[in-house]
Amino acid sequence: MKLVLVDDDETLLRTLSRRLEQQGHQVLCFSQPQQAQRLADCQADCYLLDLRFGPQSGLDFIAPLRQALPHCRIVLLTGFASIATAVQAVKAGADDYLTKPLDFSLLLAALQGAPQPDDSTALLSPEQLEWEHIQRVLEQQQGNVSQTAKLLNMHRRTLQRKLQKHRP
Repeated sequence: MKLVLVDDDETLLRTLSRRLEQQGHQVLCFSQPQQAQRLADCQADCYLLDLRFGPQSGLDFIAPLRQALPHCRIVLLTGFASIATAVQAVKAGADDYLTKPLDFSLLLAALQGAPQPDDSTALLSPEQLEWEHIQRVLEQQQGNVSQTAKLLNMHRRTLQRKLQKHRP
């Protein structure tokens, strides 16, 4: 299977590339900003896209890739997971949405299109619920931190500190 990895974390790219090549896949890596057409020209079977790719968003690549290559698999990777971005990714045409740090067996299942384990019985911790709520309100305010802090009745700096942390 031909794979394209798009992530600004070069260590992750090297590690994933090595492990996927050991599984028999052909891997192309991009760590610098790219045009969607350049990625589509690779004609890969699967694209692994980072949500926050430097100044770009992996979300911006999904629709052009889906249009150019309707049968390819598109998996969005992120260290800043939220329900809002997961919904955006799926609506744009992504096949899967995985959080970092990656569970390699889940990644392999996503590449093959295999069903993911059912986590529907798992409850979110209070920290995870707070994170999801903050992300939802921030999304509704189109990224405006000051307005989000006001709506959440918290100090703007407190909200900024919470946003700098990784998802619990």
